[in-house]
Amino acid sequence: MNSFNSRYHRQILLPEIGTKGQEKLASSKVLVIGAGGLGCPVLQYLAAAGVGTIGIIDFDYVETSNLHRQILYGQNSIGENKAIAAKSRLENLNPEITITAYPEKLTTKNALPLFTEYDIIIDGTDNFSTRYLVNDACIITNKPLVYGAIFKFEGQVSVFNYKNGPTYRCLFPEAPSAGSVPSCAEIGVLGVLPGIIGSMQANEVLKIILGIGDVLNGKLMMYDSLSTKFSTFSVNRIESQVSKVLDMAKEFETVDYDLFCGIKKVIEIFPHDVFQKKNVQFIDVREADEQPKIKSLDPACIPLRELPRQLENYDKEKQTIIFCQSGTRSKKAVEILLENGFKNVSHIKGGAIALHEHELLKEV
Repeated sequence: MNSFNSRYHRQILLPEIGTKGQEKLASSKVLVIGAGGLGCPVLQYLAAAGVGTIGIIDFDYVETSNLHRQILYGQNSIGENKAIAAKSRLENLNPEITITAYPEKLTTKNALPLFTEYDIIIDGTDNFSTRYLVNDACIITNKPLVYGAIFKFEGQVSVFNYKNGPTYRCLFPEAPSAGSVPSCAEIGVLGVLPGIIGSMQANEVLKIILGIGDVLNGKLMMYDSLSTKFSTFSVNRIESQVSKVLDMAKEFETVDYDLFCGIKKVIEIFPHDVFQKKNVQFIDVREADEQPKIKSLDPACIPLRELPRQLENYDKEKQTIIFCQSGTRSKKAVEILLENGFKNVSHIKGGAIALHEHELLKEV
C-alpha cells in the first residue's frame, strides 16, 4: 500500500479521487486501438494514472517519420511493432499494472472477443473503415467508445455509446467518399496536436472510470490549435443507426468495412460475360413494372427496398449476380448482400438496358 500511495499520492490527494478512486482505476480494463499519434499520449497517461489493465492493438511498425509526434518511441524503436514497443516503454513507466500487446490488425474476426475483455475502448485510429468497425463492435458488445481524430491543425474528441448516448454512426451515418479526406501521411499534421487530443481522450477515460465530471457524451468537442479555440457541438442519438448495427450483429464477422467506406470497389461484370456464367443465382432489384425483362437469365425479382427482408431465401455461398435498370441500384444491393454474409457477389455494368442491347446484338 505504501508504493500505491507513493506513486499516486498527488492523485489520491484529490477528494474527488482518493483511495477508493485509485482502486477503481486499478480494477479497470482499457483497450487502445492504435499506438500511433493519439495512442501514445493516451497510453502514457493511463499507465501513469494506474489503470490496472491496458490492452494495445496495432499491427504497424515504428518508422522515423513517426517520431515527431509518437513520443513513446525513440531511435531504438524503429522497425519494432508499435504495440510491443509501447508495452516495453509503459512497463518501465509503471511496472505495477498489466499491459497486453496485440501485434495484429483489428478485424471483424477478432474485434468482438477482444472488446468483451475490456471495460472501455479508445479509438486512436486514422482511417474511416476501422473507425466504423470499432464503433459497430462497441455497439454490439455494449462498450463505451472514446473517440479522437486529428487533421492538420485541428482535432476532435467525443464519447460514444455511453449511457445510451449517440454513436459514431449517429454523427457520421455515411462514410466520406474514398480519397476525399487525406490522411496525415498525405497532408501532414502538427506534431503537438496528437498529444493535445490524446490527452483529452485520456481525460475522458479517467472521468468515466472515476464517475466524476461532465463526460463528452452527446457532444463533439473540436479544437483549433492555430487559434487556440474550442467549440462543442451536440450530437443526438439516432435509433435507426443503432438498430442497423444490432441487426447485423450475427453477420458482423463477414462485413467488409473497406467496401462500405469505398476503399474497395464493387465488382462489375460486363453483359457479354454474363451469359457464360453457370450455376449462378441472378437477382433483379428493379420494380416489378420496369422493362425490359431479361427472361433468359431467369432472375429472382426483388425490389431493392425489399431485398434485406428476403436474403434468408438465398445461398450465401453461391455466386450471386445482381442487376437493376442501369447499374446504380445494383451497387447498393451488392453492399447489402456483402454486409449480410454473401461471399461472391457482383453486379452487371449497365444493368438491364445493357443486357437487353447485348441480347439484341446476338439476334442480329
